[in-house]
Amino acid sequence: MTSTVVDIPQRPGRPTGARAAAREQAILDAALSLVMEVGYDRLSMDALAERAHAGKATIYRRWSGKAEVVAEAVRRRKCDDFAAPADTGSLRGDLLATFGHSVEAFTDEDASLIVGLVSAMQNDTELAGLIRRQMTEGKEEVFAVLVERAVQRGELRSAANATVANEVTSALFFNRVAMHCDAVDEAFVVHVVDDVVLPLLRC
Repeated sequence: MTSTVVDIPQRPGRPTGARAAAREQAILDAALSLVMEVGYDRLSMDALAERAHAGKATIYRRWSGKAEVVAEAVRRRKCDDFAAPADTGSLRGDLLATFGHSVEAFTDEDASLIVGLVSAMQNDTELAGLIRRQMTEGKEEVFAVLVERAVQRGELRSAANATVANEVTSALFFNRVAMHCDAVDEAFVVHVVDDVVLPLLRC
């Protein structure tokens, strides 16, 4: 007797990888939404799971707690967009293009998020460490690329002041947003580049 093998069609659906990525992004989006609504301190894993329509076990398989979730969400929201521009031919042009891109992508929600997280970072050392790494690593790499270009062109003698210039730039942008609640616009970017960053790099 010969047996017959019947092919059972597979149920259509998205690949597991795509499904997992979508679920992960839903969790990150929910985390940022809750931070802006209730603040980091009041954000609970129960509320996060409910908002993201995910089980807490699913969240804990990927992150150790809310600090890691929020830090990763911040990185994906802003730092992934921070990239070195095409070589414009000058350090000033490169800086204006880079900072200009960041300004274009900056929203009122970003400002609220930054203010809320800075307050929370004062009381949560884990969050503080994660956010600092997430927010500075990519930016430092890009800044180093711009400065190295300038050194190769002969615009700068060395990259000695690159780290300080990067730190000062971050402080100026934060002060503008968090302390004075002023717009981060094109005029402000030009002021930072021409009056602060370039003179510092050329010292």
